[in-house]
This record gives sequence, C-alpha cells and structure tokens, in this order.
Amino acid sequence: MKQAIILGNIITMDEKRPFAKAALVKNGVFAYIGSAEEAKKLAGADAKVLDYGENYVYPGFLESHSHGHLAGDRFIGQASLGQVGLTDYAKYREIIKEFIAKNPQREFYLASGWVENDEYVTKAYLDDICADKPLFMHTGGGHSMLLNTKALEWAGIDAAYAKKYGYEQVHVDENGEPDGYVCEAPVFEIVPKLPTTLEDAKNYLLAWQDFALSSGFTAVADAGAEVVYHESPKAYHELEKEGKLKMRTYAYMYVTDNIADPKAEIARIAAQRAELSGEYFHIVGAKAFLDGVTEAHTAWQNQDYLDQPGYHGVERFNDHDKMVQLIVEADKEGMSVHVHSEGGGATHFMLDCIEDAEKITGDLDQRNVLAHLHFVTDEDIRRMGATGSIPAVPPLWTAKIPGGPYEQEVSYVGKELTDQAYPIKSFYDAGANVVFHSDFPVSPMMNVKYSIYMAEKRNTPKEMLGGICQPRNVKEAITREQSLRAMTINVARQWHQEHRMGSIEFGKIANMAVFDCDFLHDDIEKVAQANIVATIVDGEEVYKA
Repeated sequence: MKQAIILGNIITMDEKRPFAKAALVKNGVFAYIGSAEEAKKLAGADAKVLDYGENYVYPGFLESHSHGHLAGDRFIGQASLGQVGLTDYAKYREIIKEFIAKNPQREFYLASGWVENDEYVTKAYLDDICADKPLFMHTGGGHSMLLNTKALEWAGIDAAYAKKYGYEQVHVDENGEPDGYVCEAPVFEIVPKLPTTLEDAKNYLLAWQDFALSSGFTAVADAGAEVVYHESPKAYHELEKEGKLKMRTYAYMYVTDNIADPKAEIARIAAQRAELSGEYFHIVGAKAFLDGVTEAHTAWQNQDYLDQPGYHGVERFNDHDKMVQLIVEADKEGMSVHVHSEGGGATHFMLDCIEDAEKITGDLDQRNVLAHLHFVTDEDIRRMGATGSIPAVPPLWTAKIPGGPYEQEVSYVGKELTDQAYPIKSFYDAGANVVFHSDFPVSPMMNVKYSIYMAEKRNTPKEMLGGICQPRNVKEAITREQSLRAMTINVARQWHQEHRMGSIEFGKIANMAVFDCDFLHDDIEKVAQANIVATIVDGEEVYKA
C-alpha cells in the first residue's frame, strides 16, 4: 500500500472541517485529515512525508472550460503572437518569419494569438510574409482567421464559398473575391483539416499536461475535445493506456451547428464514451457553439449592434427543437450539453431550450453548462439558477482594457451594456453553481492567483499590461471563498464528480496544489504575487517548483 503524509496549512474546502495541518493518503485517496500527530500514528512506517512547512495546501484546482490539443499545439507547433500583447503587425511579421525560418520543412504555417483591432489586414499582408506555402493567422479567441492566397486555394475558399457562408463570415473584396478574412463556421471547418498526426496530437497533449500541472490544476474540462483535431480523443485514450496521463480530463464532444440528427449525434458520443473513456480521460457530454464573440462582431446579442442596425450577430446553433432534443437525448445517457454562449441573445435562447427540455425529462440536475456569458439579463441570471444550469464565467476577462477592447465593445453594444459585463456575483446570488473558466489557450491565461485577484478587484494587478487597466462592474466582485469554490468543488459538481474531488475529504482522490500564499486571508496584493510550490496527483508529487 502506497502511503504519504502531507503536512502544511491545509485549506480543505470541506465546510465540516475547513482547515487542517495534515492529511494521510493511502493508495491515492485521503484516509485521514486532521492533526500531524494523528496522521503519523495512523500511517505505516514506510509512509512518505511531504512536508510543505508554512505553505498552503489546497484541493487540486479544476478548470471548467479549456482546449487541450490547441494549447499544446500553440506551445510547440505554431508561431506565438500572444507574446506581443496589444496588436502590432510589424512584430507579428517578425515572429512569423522567424518561425518559418526555423521550420523550413513544414507544409504549412500557422500563427496564433492575433488580436484584432480597427486596422484591417487582408491576404496581402500574409502573402508578403510567405507566398509559396499556406499561411494561416488565427486570433487568440479562435473565431477569426486570416489566410494567405495559398491557404485560400488549399481550403477551397472562393467566391462561391463566400456566397454560401455569407459575407459576414467570409469577407470579400470589391470584385466579390475572398480577401483572406474568415470567421465562425468556416474557421471551425478549416482548422480540423490542417495536417496533423496522432503522434503530434499526443505530444501536444503532454505539453498541455505539463503546463496545467505546473499551474496547480489537477483536472480540466476539454470543451470540444475533437474540435481542432478529430483524433484527439484517441490520442488521450492511447496516452492513458501508455500510463502517461496524470491530469484527469472531462471531455465534451463537438456538435456541429444545428446538427441534422441530435439523437444520432448523442448516440455517437455515447459510443465514443464506451470506447475511449477511462479514469484519466472521460467523455461527459456534448459541446456546441451558439454564437461567436463580440470583438469579432459575431456574438448573438439581445439587440442590434449599434454600428449595424438590423444585425444582432451570428446565430450558429439556433434551432430550438434540435437543441431541446440534444439536451433530452444527452440526459438519457447521463450526459450534459456545454455551449459557447457569449452574447445575451444566445444565453436567452439556450435557457429557453433547457426549460423546455426539463419539462420533458423532469431532470433539474443535468448540469448543462453555458460558458463565457459576456452579457446576461437579470431575467436570465435568475433562470440560470432556477434551471440548475452551470454558469462558467471568466474572472480573467473582467477588467476594462482601454485603448482597444473596451472602446470596441462600447461602439458595438453601448456603454451601459458594456459596463454590465460578466455578472459573477449575481449568478451566486441566484443560487447557481458558479465555476471559473480560462478558455485557455483561446484566452492567454490560466492562472489561479490572477483569477482570485480579478474576481475580487474586477481589475488586473498592476504588473499586468503596464497597469493601464481599470476596474469594471465592481458590484459583481465576489469573496475569496467563492472564488476558491469556483475553481474546486463547484467544478467537480459540474462533472458529477463532487464525491471524488474538489475538496480534501476522507475517501476523495488525493489531488492537491501547494502555494506560498493564504488565498483566503492574505492581502489581495500579496495574492497577486503568489507562487506555486508543488502539485500532487493521487498522493504523489508530480510537479515541484
């Protein structure tokens, strides 16, 4: 029997025993939580001691919405533009050229992390960088892409293609020919077709795992596990069989917009679950996109965009009856539906569907997830709690960033609505099971300390972005305990795993993260400076700073 004694200032997230000084682990689960003296008495002579002194031990942190394959690909397979920060096309050019020079053998090149602004670029910009091979430039958010001429040819994007998808999603020049810019459905059609091998995917997932474990996360949700590469679930499965997975992944399988046969689609996902799921990779539901994102002018709003009367965004999955059927069929399989819902119109649509599905199933505890929730009405906040739906909210997106995204949002939807963004506290007040998400790497941070800081301050720490940001919608600030719950036990509940993880309790999996900071009581500015000390999975240290 493998045994370990964990010593430190333990914050358990167990309401019955919130603090302890020691935990005893036997065969990967907690066998005792309490005093150091008692833990040592109960342990065998061969128990390993992990003594973290005056550092703070938390349940392993849980990420409710991320993209594993894409993260690993961006770590090692793409030119990274995210390092630039605010948009700088001259610097983008340098980074892409350097990546091409270092990888002359590649058949195509992909750069990611592009941040759109008012300066419009076309295929000519990329043709100037690389004219002889396909070159794609992907936004950090993942919903927009710029292609050079060779890439347009490779993807088969021509005037007919643009007409088919519409000029909001495929931009054209004065002659009706695609100018290189595409967004939404075409992007999600192109990306999975980019040449990737199963071995590439496995390497990407291992790079992603290393990053997540080094950040204190011991389990994550992959929101659309095959949206980037169709064989990613198989890559997860093979890595688990090879004994290389340490971090648990709860996966939602991608469902295309207004899928023709929701019943058959859920049957497909259930078959994948039976074939590929295990302890460290497990399929828990379906993932669909309801809309795009506000900064790309594609989020499905409750009202028209101010700069484009008569247009309220892109409605991707907007067939009410099909969504209801998808939810009902998922419920029959013990699964849930997880949606990208950025604009208020998308959220209102989804809650209508959930209400109608619950009338059929009678299941008020399916735990369907709505992620992002940029703009939400008071009515829909109330309905989120009433339907037992899970709001996955991004504290890392709450600050007002002047000179770019904030002014852009104001011009699109107005200052009043822009200043009401990301209502986290209101979801808690409505009784909803609030979870934090990072959307990494679509958004460039997955970070425990900054999530806690920004959930309380609604602003970035002074060392981020040169201290230029300002607080936004501060009435939606929440407590430290609420933040910790939104990254531990609440996420476990999203996956129906609250009996196995999310708190340090007898019989649960011994996953922990150790930091040099008391997130509950230290000054908030100290929280922003916290450092990770170690990450523990199944009672064994898998990362040490």
